[in-house]
Amino acid sequence: MIAPGWEEVSVSRQCELLGLPRSSYYYESAGESELNLHLMRLIDEKYTETPIFGSPRMTVWLRRQNYPVSPKRVARLMRKMCLQAIYPKKRLSAGGENHRKWPYLLGDLKVARPNQVWCTDITYVRRYRSFLYLVAIMDWFSRYVLSWVLSPSLESDFCQEALRVALRGHPAPEIFNSDQGSQFTSEAFTDLLLERGILVSMDGRGRVYDNIFIERLWRSVKYEEVFLRDYQDRDDAEDRLRRYFRFYNRERYHQALDYATPEEVYLGRRLPS
Repeated sequence: MIAPGWEEVSVSRQCELLGLPRSSYYYESAGESELNLHLMRLIDEKYTETPIFGSPRMTVWLRRQNYPVSPKRVARLMRKMCLQAIYPKKRLSAGGENHRKWPYLLGDLKVARPNQVWCTDITYVRRYRSFLYLVAIMDWFSRYVLSWVLSPSLESDFCQEALRVALRGHPAPEIFNSDQGSQFTSEAFTDLLLERGILVSMDGRGRVYDNIFIERLWRSVKYEEVFLRDYQDRDDAEDRLRRYFRFYNRERYHQALDYATPEEVYLGRRLPS
């Protein structure tokens, strides 16, 4: 969301207005080896195709593609990519140490209108010889993407930035749902919700489909945008994703929405039956 070429407002001032440390914008990860980056690309594509694959199955699959990888290596790369097999398990995304865990509030709730429930998640986005992390905030009812931010690291600042952008541009939701990742369980993040009277909901242990709609969003983003590109740098990735999310919100017809667009449903122009 930072515009580096904006002459009227410097990058430093933009970071200050967004509450983003300037060091986070300029930060570049130390990077992985060429082989690891190649493996991460393969894992990303295979996981998007078969999200039931955890590190044991992914290790077997890679070995059958003639990559002599160890389970430990595959598990580390999948953690780095924020990937977990989708199946009931004892523990979902790990929260930060001493971070409060919140109950899941959507179990028997009928979501029937925009801004009743928002949800969020993080995914891995590959680029040339490196990678980025993408967080998005989406309206549960309409599938409308309210905000998104790219980051070179998993520090929590970029998730807070995405939340601030969403809250500035849209009415506050009644409930905000996320997983139990440390970026979302931190007080800095949950305080942004609580001070506005928003109820905090977090995916429960052993629940597979608590945040299914944003998981479907990532599948669309990967197949329809990311896997078709080879982003040269962060600016290129941001430009391409900005175009894609504009298309997703305004032009992509959703079968689950009776072939309306997310924007039409979010703004009340069309309501799914």
